[in-house]
Amino acid sequence: MDQQINVRVANGNDTHYASIITDEMEASAKARGTGIAKRSPDYIAQKMEEGKAVIALDSNGGWVGFCYIEVWGHEAFVANSGLIVSPEYRKSGVAKQIKQTIFNLSRKKYPAAKIFGLTTGLAVMKINSDLGYEPVTYSELTDDEEFWAGCKSCVNYDILMSKDRKICMCTAMLYDPADHFEPAETSAEFKQNSKLYERFMKIKQSKLMNFFKKKTLFNYFFNL
Repeated sequence: MDQQINVRVANGNDTHYASIITDEMEASAKARGTGIAKRSPDYIAQKMEEGKAVIALDSNGGWVGFCYIEVWGHEAFVANSGLIVSPEYRKSGVAKQIKQTIFNLSRKKYPAAKIFGLTTGLAVMKINSDLGYEPVTYSELTDDEEFWAGCKSCVNYDILMSKDRKICMCTAMLYDPADHFEPAETSAEFKQNSKLYERFMKIKQSKLMNFFKKKTLFNYFFNL
């Protein structure tokens, strides 16, 4: 993997990559056994045309990675969503480059907005911590109904709703430009507590799955 990777803001000339990106998003989610808010190629293409996305390409013009911006609550919140990297480039450091670039783009376009993300992966949590994000409760995220409606295509949506949108498989992380620690501080905290975070995520996901299975079984028997 000696090729030079170009990470940049996407534009209208990149829309032909949209189907490749959405296909990989879906395949990756299935492989992990987790869910994502499903997006169409047209939606991804629109983000490119609006300059609200970051794309990574190799020296031959091959697709390497992608991420896009969503805006919620009248620009009070911004989400850096849909981070995806082509399988052959995973663990190469390109995901961190993409996240840094989309974070910088978000700060430039929406300097007053709180930037947040939901993730089931410890690796993404580490990248977010390096940028200055902190783990938060769901109550600190946007209450925009359209955002939560986007979770309907996620395999864990029923769990989210059964918990009144207060908790789910994902961990919420937030960067507040008006009140935040420096990236060096959040990164150091994550490094110090990474094993604890990993254990917490596994316990949380296990308990939520058990709760949901029991609830489903209960509903089945009492609605016969």
